[in-house]
Amino acid sequence: MLRQIGVLAAEHLAVGLVEGAQLIGSLHLYPSAKTQPGLQALPAETIAQTILELVGTVSGGERIEAVGVGFPGIIRDGVIAESPNLQQAKGFNLQATLSAPFGTRRPVPALVCNDADAMAAGIAATQGHLDRFIRVWTLGNGIGFGRYPWTSGVWEGGHSVVTTDPKENYCGCGGVGHLEGFMGHRAMRLRFLDMEPEEVFENARAGDARCAEFVTLWHRALAAATATSIHMEGPGKFFITGPNARFIDPKVLDNVLHEMVKMSPLQGSVFEVIATSDEIGVIGAAVNAVHGVPRFLRP
Repeated sequence: MLRQIGVLAAEHLAVGLVEGAQLIGSLHLYPSAKTQPGLQALPAETIAQTILELVGTVSGGERIEAVGVGFPGIIRDGVIAESPNLQQAKGFNLQATLSAPFGTRRPVPALVCNDADAMAAGIAATQGHLDRFIRVWTLGNGIGFGRYPWTSGVWEGGHSVVTTDPKENYCGCGGVGHLEGFMGHRAMRLRFLDMEPEEVFENARAGDARCAEFVTLWHRALAAATATSIHMEGPGKFFITGPNARFIDPKVLDNVLHEMVKMSPLQGSVFEVIATSDEIGVIGAAVNAVHGVPRFLRP
């Protein structure tokens, strides 16, 4: 069985060798030292070259079936159409660059997908769900939305419109009424300039009316975006992960979703809060590469 290499790019690079949807050995990280610049300081070409160098190190000279990369932003045919977190990569054809020969290295077919899609595939692989359709919400500074099985698409679910109130303009993209404008960590800090998001949820539990009202809206916003996904693609399993998944009250979320999805064939969706890691994203990127790279391009 040939092996794949998975790459997860976010605030840093994590690269690992994968076989049978399992990580072989340890992850290689960049930056690995405080003296190395972060990804936001690197030109897109340098990010690509760094990935290639790590791929060469991780492969150890062995034949590799494919390289899968999870990268933040809108990805179209391997081109970074938009990446708010790594804006210098906009317009860069990362997939073609990674698939081209590098020094004496033989070219290996690569697949670049959204990092949330890589995380969804990793969750499917590690939770025994490779045979079914799943969706994943990632709650952090922004809001990620991934789906498995991987297919070409945009899937910017964090920018789902969940209100028509023109005053709801806290989303980092500048759009009005977006899910991220309620749930994003940055957005919550802008909304509550006098307290951190952790304090908002603590105060809500203590009975603060202002905070409690927002926490209700916070859950309703996620339920609304989920209901939209259900009405477009049907019911199923929704995983919730990321640093702010700890604020989720599954019972409240289930109850609110039931208010929004009433047609009987569309009911029955389930939420599960789950912890994730670089390892899961790396595995998922490799899994997507196995399914997304045409067989005639593989070794």
